[in-house]
Amino acid sequence: MDLVISVPDYRVGEGLQFSWDDGFEIELEVGSTEVVLKANRAGLTSLARHLLTLAQQGVHEGSHIHLTADQEIESQIDLVLERVEKG
Repeated sequence: MDLVISVPDYRVGEGLQFSWDDGFEIELEVGSTEVVLKANRAGLTSLARHLLTLAQQGVHEGSHIHLTADQEIESQIDLVLERVEKG
């Protein structure tokens, strides 16, 4: 199966552009020894697009998307996905 995910081009000066698929649902559960991220198809595709957006050439270290509890994700805590330039 081939799945094509459109990723907004990164343009210096315009910042990162993130988009969500209709009907996305994402849930984050934090336990004492693990974190479980659950999502429907639209949620997984949206997360994949966000990660690919952060992975683009020219995106600076520290760039991130902040997923807020009970807004973008069902959770008691926020989730931050951040780009680093190590290794």
